[in-house]
Amino acid sequence: MTKSPVLHDWADDEWDNPDNLYEFEGERNRPSRGIAKVVGFLCLFAIGAAIVAGGYYGLWVLRQVNPPGKPGEKVAFVVSDTDDIPSVAARLESAGIITNAKVFEQYVTKKGGLELQAGTFQIAVHDNLGEVTKALRTTPAQTFVKVTFPEGWTLDTISRRLAKNVPRLSAAQFMEVANSGKVKSPFQPAGVTSLEGLVFPDTYQISGDQDDATILNRMVLQMVLVGNREGLDKAPEKVFRSPYEVLIVASLIEKEARFDEDRPKIASVIYNRLAQDKELEIDAALFYGQPSDASFKTVRNTDSPYNVYLHKGLPPTPISSPGAASIHAALNPAPDPPQSECPVGTEKCKYLYYVLKDKDGHHVFATTLEQHNANVAAAKAAGLLG
Repeated sequence: MTKSPVLHDWADDEWDNPDNLYEFEGERNRPSRGIAKVVGFLCLFAIGAAIVAGGYYGLWVLRQVNPPGKPGEKVAFVVSDTDDIPSVAARLESAGIITNAKVFEQYVTKKGGLELQAGTFQIAVHDNLGEVTKALRTTPAQTFVKVTFPEGWTLDTISRRLAKNVPRLSAAQFMEVANSGKVKSPFQPAGVTSLEGLVFPDTYQISGDQDDATILNRMVLQMVLVGNREGLDKAPEKVFRSPYEVLIVASLIEKEARFDEDRPKIASVIYNRLAQDKELEIDAALFYGQPSDASFKTVRNTDSPYNVYLHKGLPPTPISSPGAASIHAALNPAPDPPQSECPVGTEKCKYLYYVLKDKDGHHVFATTLEQHNANVAAAKAAGLLG
């Protein structure tokens, strides 16, 4: 039989006493749960902020690619031979067509790039970048700018309107070509190189690849088309004048008349004064080629080929681009006035004078100097003449 152990025979063991255990190991530092919570919160906040920031950035980029609202009006944008994507993007932003150049560059890269071509492109302001890129991918021959040249404009005025609407073109270069003789009209007499009065005033679609000579050719051909439709090619038979002389007369009518009913009578005055070897005394001719702020007294006393107060006959060239109505009037002057308008005792009379009748721009016509002087006095009394 085994004898039970006596308690005092049990050997002491330091592991049996917890106090001894901690005394043996020493007190251990435990990490603070509060710090861990803060670190965790900051991590979660940073992740959330990154997600929110990414969302806002994505929304911002989307608004640059596809701006809200409807696109604005189309404007002319010129791409030159030296342009690249960054320079085009910067100028698109500067012109207010897009809102961020860098986003445009990234968009173009993502969409496979963009091969730029020199020319003028019509691009809507604040359109989506897909449409902007599409417009820039259109070949210059397929891009057009609509430009209107009103009746009565000179080549100089036409050149400045063209340069304003098609910035790649220069007014000075246009005038150089227009006066060089490179472009000719069948109505142009020998020795005349200027196309003044030989280009038809109209609305033209100017494509992105057209140069000055091409544009002038179109305008000259349009004048031939309209002029011949009015009978300009038969001018010698109709009014015993060359087509070019009729265009000079038509240009004078264009600058003088505001209403169609006055045009044939003004034509009659011009032809009658030429036939009677009288100076035309037409103010509009005086001011041709003169400074815009020149006074009547100054130009009246300036000896130039266009001073038809000093020189008899027609001025050497047209003074403007006449429209169809003025060409028609120059080819179809009004007949002699009725007997009631002729002085007593005169069997036949002719229109020889005209002056403003009212503020709207109607004219009153006279057959004698006495009638004309009375009309001038009435016009001055009404404040119509300076």
